[in-house]
Amino acid sequence: MTTPELLVSVCCITYNHEKFLAQAIDSFLMQKTNFEFDIVIGNDCSTDRTPDIIKEYEQKYPGKIKVVSSEKNGGTIANLISCTALCKGKYIALCEGDDFWTDPYKLQKQVDFLETNPDYVICCHYTRVINEDDKTLYVHPNPIPLEHSYLDLLSGKQEETKTATVLYRNVPEIHQLFARAWFYNCYAGDKIFKLFATQSTGQKIYVMPEVMSCYRNHLGGVWSMIDAKVRMERMISDFNLIIKNFSYPKFQKKRLLLLYLKKYLLFELRRRQVRKAYNTVKYLL
Repeated sequence: MTTPELLVSVCCITYNHEKFLAQAIDSFLMQKTNFEFDIVIGNDCSTDRTPDIIKEYEQKYPGKIKVVSSEKNGGTIANLISCTALCKGKYIALCEGDDFWTDPYKLQKQVDFLETNPDYVICCHYTRVINEDDKTLYVHPNPIPLEHSYLDLLSGKQEETKTATVLYRNVPEIHQLFARAWFYNCYAGDKIFKLFATQSTGQKIYVMPEVMSCYRNHLGGVWSMIDAKVRMERMISDFNLIIKNFSYPKFQKKRLLLLYLKKYLLFELRRRQVRKAYNTVKYLL
């Protein structure tokens, strides 16, 4: 009897997720597939019971779960890079420790799609947004198939591509991003990752019209519950990082300028960040 090929590595980064991590891991383990998959958990020096929970699962499922632990807190980007380094599957599925999957055939459906559609580098799906008590905050009422190209993403279009939905091809072109020093300075690492993946491969993102995961808004979330002004400042910081480190045609440059004027300029002027605004506009002219 031959051993099924390891097709997927599940990359789960976590930090102080003791309340949620078991639910995430259980959602990985419930996957029904006709291929082998393993689970790699990156623990970013958690100070709660997260390490104990990981150890329990590691002992219960020897060989199925691999763990990479940091001796000091390095942040989301460093944790992601360390975690993916241990992912040996043909595809890598992402899910942070405070989110989880809801469909036992999620991985099988996404792998089947990418195996037969070489024009796509990432396969995503719709997700349900919930709060800390698992109550639904939002779910799309009528999911339809979507696709996003590099230029779509550059224009800010990334509907229904949250991290817990991502399955991508484990190819060297994508991971070249991790050698870029500027990547450590971004805030929305998932957005930068999708941009780089589509640009470096020339392929697109496909979004399946199915709800197969939950994204959790909670006080400990890296992005979901931060102050609105802080979030806007981080979005502008990432916008400037993107326009200076990604290539795009002249017509796209005009679109980016219009995007900045419409979405960010007034915020910066109200905060008297005239010099910053001037530099951004000048760069895009």
